[in-house]
Amino acid sequence: MFLKTVKILPETEKSPAFWNDRAQETLKEALNTQVLNKNTAKNLILFLGDGMGVPTVTAARILKGQLNGQSGEEYQLEMDKFPFVSLSKTYNTDAQVPDSAGTATAYLCGVKANEGTVGVSAAAVRSQCNTTKGNEVTSILKWAKDAGKSVGIVTTTRINHATPSAAYAHSVDRDWYSDNEMPSEALQAGCKDIARQLFENIPNIDVIMGGGRKYMFPKNMSDVDYPGVAKYNGVRNDGRNLVQEWIDRMKDQGGHYVWNKQQLLSLNPKKTNYLLGLFGPVDLPYDLERNADSDPSLTQMVEVAIRVLQNNPNGFYLLVEGGRIDHGHHEGKAKQALYEAVEMDRAIGRAGFLTTTHDTLTVVTADHSHVFTFGGYTRRGNTIFGLAPMVSDVDQKPFTSILYGNGPGYKLVGGARENVSTVDFAENNYKAQSAVPLTSETHGGEDVAVFSKGPLAHLLHGVREQNFIPHVMAYAACIGQNRKHCVSGGTAALRPVFSSMAAVLTVTLLCFDIFHIQSRC
Repeated sequence: MFLKTVKILPETEKSPAFWNDRAQETLKEALNTQVLNKNTAKNLILFLGDGMGVPTVTAARILKGQLNGQSGEEYQLEMDKFPFVSLSKTYNTDAQVPDSAGTATAYLCGVKANEGTVGVSAAAVRSQCNTTKGNEVTSILKWAKDAGKSVGIVTTTRINHATPSAAYAHSVDRDWYSDNEMPSEALQAGCKDIARQLFENIPNIDVIMGGGRKYMFPKNMSDVDYPGVAKYNGVRNDGRNLVQEWIDRMKDQGGHYVWNKQQLLSLNPKKTNYLLGLFGPVDLPYDLERNADSDPSLTQMVEVAIRVLQNNPNGFYLLVEGGRIDHGHHEGKAKQALYEAVEMDRAIGRAGFLTTTHDTLTVVTADHSHVFTFGGYTRRGNTIFGLAPMVSDVDQKPFTSILYGNGPGYKLVGGARENVSTVDFAENNYKAQSAVPLTSETHGGEDVAVFSKGPLAHLLHGVREQNFIPHVMAYAACIGQNRKHCVSGGTAALRPVFSSMAAVLTVTLLCFDIFHIQSRC
């Protein structure tokens, strides 16, 4: 799919008045933001774009704008509209450039950890089962559940992948998806696989949606959607059918298991107390490759999740992962990665429509970055997947704006760099050129952005350690260890005292959505 290139500078932008007026409007917005929201957060939502570094955010903004018929650079993502932005330092305790497991432990459990481990402190050693016991750390999802809130996890990866697993599991190896992937000595020592921990550690997680079916079923059991495809068969050596066990346990408690889009969207959220949705044997398809008839989008999953979780008058905690942004980058497929980021931004917008900043703290961030970049002095409105406007002054060949520092896109033709004008560089699975040849592109080590809105969102400011994030969210909701500032009814002791005019303005703003006037007001 080629995006139209905008070549004409908008006439309005030639006038200084355009930029001055726009700056004044932004200034007014900034002044209004200084009336800080100090309410208690009834609901907490964390959107995690796996691998969504700042260059990815910028490129996704341009892409989304171009998909909406604009040049792209001036567009605003939903996350761009959040009033507070800070930076998070992503290193693991043993790694300068981190992985998704140690980072997940930080932003979910509030404790920095070693690379490759989930839900355990840095005292635990990767792959050494005997270092697990005594080093477990709990997540904000559990803190919320213990406080009487409903909790949910939605991901586009397998549900037992690194990011979601840190919410419920304690594992010294992120790759112990089922007992089939575990060494015999670890099993004999009593360590549990991550899929099993999903259902046993916090047995009543209210909403679970993602992929990973094969890890839940007995070995060689055919997948419901891919019968006869051996690589998608169940892999469990213990013979357990974890899905059927969940169904049996929840059948009298308003629990529903679904595995395709039709089943998901046919549910009545008001009559659904628990939801288990496993939409793929491993990870969900890229959004560009998704079957719109049978595979739910991230936005659709998020909407159903929120509507189910809203049944609890005590509120909820929801973790949402746009997990395949990371996979696209690892494969050097920038187009897949950026479309995944755009879809997550749509889900952020939908969540914003279904909730209110009056009582919902929403945070958007990434676990780490990638060695993804775009440049080359491209002109305004140039398709984000297009060529730079010049050729290299070294090898006299064109190059795409998007490039990787390393990865599978490294390719020599006749001993020289490939001439990209001879290939379809706008194809969905095109692997952008990289400087260093690697089978899988690597993460980046720079800080990532943290966008926040809602109660006490302003506490996420400056440059902070990644493990600071769940502590702020817990403080805002009066859960976990941060409750001394709360009075006996779960209400923050310090609420803002607004003038009558400011109060009216705040309520008015809460009721207004950029696309809709919300019916709740």
